[in-house]
Formats: sequence, structure tokens, C-alpha cells
Amino acid sequence: MNKKVIAGVLVIIAVTLIGFWAWKYNDKEQSDSFLTLHGNVDIRQVSLAFEQSGRIQKLMVQEGDKVQAGQLLATLNTNALQIQAKQAQAQLKAQQEAIIKQEVGARPEETTQAKAQLASAQAELDKTDKNLQRLQILVSSTDGRAISQQELDYAKSNQQSAQAVVRERQANLELLIKGARQEDREATKAQYEVAQANLDLINYNLTQTELKSPVKAVVRARLQEIGDMTTAQKAVYTLALTDPKWVRVYVNEQDLSSIKMGDTAQVIRDSYPNQPIHGKIGYISSVAEFTPKTVQTEEIRTTLVYEVRVYVNDPNDQLKMGQPVTVKVPLASSENAHDR
Repeated sequence: MNKKVIAGVLVIIAVTLIGFWAWKYNDKEQSDSFLTLHGNVDIRQVSLAFEQSGRIQKLMVQEGDKVQAGQLLATLNTNALQIQAKQAQAQLKAQQEAIIKQEVGARPEETTQAKAQLASAQAELDKTDKNLQRLQILVSSTDGRAISQQELDYAKSNQQSAQAVVRERQANLELLIKGARQEDREATKAQYEVAQANLDLINYNLTQTELKSPVKAVVRARLQEIGDMTTAQKAVYTLALTDPKWVRVYVNEQDLSSIKMGDTAQVIRDSYPNQPIHGKIGYISSVAEFTPKTVQTEEIRTTLVYEVRVYVNDPNDQLKMGQPVTVKVPLASSENAHDR
């Protein structure tokens, strides 16, 4: 009985040892077929701010929300800009009417009125001429005793005033007939363009009161609230770009020859070791640097290494910014060594 028990125990020990060595050999074989690296997930970020100052009226998204390119995220109060836009539209319309008036010229009624005013002024001039002539005859016939010099001067003054009115009415009629000068037309058109540019600027400022996402991303931080006064220097949201997403790892010079651009890799998270995320090597630095303190490696930290980026396809956003991960890059085997 004792011999059978001892024999059974020896068999169990032998099987256990064989299994252990087989596992060790298989594990070593797997370790030798992969280059294991350690690093962190890296994501580009975008800080979004309004182009102009104002009071925030609406905020549409929260931290963690997924947003699409062109999606509206926030708006500013636009009451002041709306008033400015109405004022600019009125100024533009006034300048437009001035241009039309110059192009059409005077109406027939205005020309008729100007002619009537000229005729009235001419009649007044004729009246003053006759009055002056009569007084001058009296002065000559009476040797200056019939009227005083003051009356004669007053008559001359009235005649001169009447002549000036006639010249003025004549010039006014000629202006109506000829229309505006080319210089005046150009000046009016320039004022119209200034009014149009002012309105365009206000309309542009109105579009900038809407904050839209420039890319597909995830809201990482909401930095302001409704009612806050904001400026172009104060970010409202921080967005994390979901594409591209990569893992930053560091490779020493000995292992650098084992990898190349385009190599496939597996990104393994500590919490889900059996659910690797696939990626490809998309960047290998040509400049050596000291290993960053945040990277844990088995080698001495002061070893010179090369930065490598493993770009991953993560449509479900499983990898988070700064998350520590393990990267395994398959090494060249005898079967595919000719591919390298």
C-alpha cells in the first residue's frame, strides 16, 4: 500500500514538473517572440474659446459628451450686435438711395421749379434795374437835389443783391440739368462700400457668437458656465481628439533594429489583459533622449532611448489620456525575416 502511494506521489510530482517546464518554455518562447514596451496613451487636445468678448448665454454639452465636427457647443448674448446690425443696415440703405438719386438725376418737377425760381429772380433784377435807372435820372436832372445819396446807394445795393440771386438760381438750374459730378458719384459709392463693410463685420461678429466644434472629439473639460463673461483668452471647453490616438513608448538602441514603421502591435491594458487593442508603429524618432521619469522600464532611467508612437484604432474610446499600457510588438521570425 505504501509503495503504491509513493509511486502515485512520484507520478504526480513528475507530471507537475513536466507541466511547469513546458509552461516556462512556452512562456519564454512567447517572450522571445515579442518586444515588450511600456508607455502611456497620448491624445491631442483642443482648447476652444470665443473670438470676442461677451456673456455666455447657452452651453450645450458636458464633460464626456461626444461631439461631431461643426456641432454647436455654446453661444453668447447677441443683443448689442443685433442693434448694431440694424443701425448698419439703415446706413447702408441711405447710401444706396443716394447713389440711385445721383444716377437718376433731377426730376422734371425739380427742373421746372428751378426755372421758375430763376425767372422770379430775373424779374426782381429787372425791377431793381428800373428803379436804379429812375433814381439816376432824377439825380442828373436835379443836380442831386431830388434824392439823397443814401437812397441812391440803397437802390444800387438792391440791384447787386438781385444780380447775385439770379446767378445763384442759374447755377442751381445748370447743376440740376447736368447732374452730379463724377467725383461726387465716386465719393457716394465709396461711402456705400464703407457702410457695406461695416455691416459685413457686424454679421461676422454675430457668427462668432456661436462656438462650434472644429473636429470629432470628446469633451474633456467644461471650463465656464452660463452667465460668465468670457474673452478670446479664456477657454470654454477642452476637447480630446479621438483620432488620431497613439501610445508613446521608448525603445533602447539594441531593440531599435527589431522594429520598423508599419509594424503591427498589441496594446494591453492592465484591467483587460485578455482584450488587446491593435495598432501600428507610425513614428520612430531619429534623435535619442533620456528616458522620461514617468516611463517605468527595467533598465536604468538614464539610458538613452528613442521615442516610438504606436497609433491605435480605438472607435469605442477605450483608451484614456495618460493611461499606462503595455505594448507588445511581434519580432521577426525565420518565416517572415525576408520581409524586413
